[in-house]
Amino acid sequence: MRQTSSKRKAIEFSPYLVGTMRLGKWGENFNTKQWLEFIEKSLALGLKDFDHADIYGDYTTEADFGKVLKENPHLRNEMQITTKCGIRMPAEKRPKNKMKTYDSGDKYILQSVENSLRNLHTDYIDVLLLHRPDFLMNPNEIAETFEKLRDDGKVRFFGVSNFTTSQFEMINSVFPLITHQIEASISHLNPFEDGTLDQLLVKNIRPTVWSPLGGGNLKQKENYKLNQELDKVFGILCEKYEVNTAQLMLLFLKKHPSGIIPVLGTSKPERLEEALEIDSKNMEKEDWYALYSATKGEELP
Repeated sequence: MRQTSSKRKAIEFSPYLVGTMRLGKWGENFNTKQWLEFIEKSLALGLKDFDHADIYGDYTTEADFGKVLKENPHLRNEMQITTKCGIRMPAEKRPKNKMKTYDSGDKYILQSVENSLRNLHTDYIDVLLLHRPDFLMNPNEIAETFEKLRDDGKVRFFGVSNFTTSQFEMINSVFPLITHQIEASISHLNPFEDGTLDQLLVKNIRPTVWSPLGGGNLKQKENYKLNQELDKVFGILCEKYEVNTAQLMLLFLKKHPSGIIPVLGTSKPERLEEALEIDSKNMEKEDWYALYSATKGEELP
């Protein structure tokens, strides 16, 4: 397997990434004025990182965001843009996609980046992620493609999303990745148990995390006893740390030594402010395990 001589460079993320998935066609359907107001408020709060994917809004959200940058080009220097590619999804703007598939081929990645650059009205992307693992991916081909994009000045940094530990290592062994975006929350504990966070901690790579609030689905259906225990623990800890439920869930993630950076999918600036309020707080280890055990519905083995 080829090995790159590239060394991993650093990138400084905001305390949170501002997710865009629900701001366009798939959610709030912001107009350009609303996009501008939301972006400016995020930047004013010190949140400079915006998380995109080419497929969001059926391949329309990047362009919606890009209209703001076209009309206000000075904002580009104040932000960092993460976007993703690698999912081929049937949509009106992609009539050739007959079914949902994954594609990490060089031609597809290069064309996806060109599309994103054009839609976002920018000359470069700060972080490009492969959105899902392509089971037919060739790590050497991916590394060569990443090198070309980096050398051409079109992408600064690279990572992956939703990969297994072995898939991450396969790519990282031939090209240095700077992050892995994963799903993690109190209601999705897999990364704490399957080696995903262990791997990133050892490699000093900070994970970004989507759905950090579990999509609002904390309680389990038809398990009254478990839900009672969750309510009890959340009530005690929310009072102790003087936070609401969402803030407590973010504190839980931020306790992990890997340096988790949550992706906030809200359209409400006040929710961004609330998230920033917890940065001075630190959850005690016993309380972390109280939440962990309550969610699992059992004591530690």
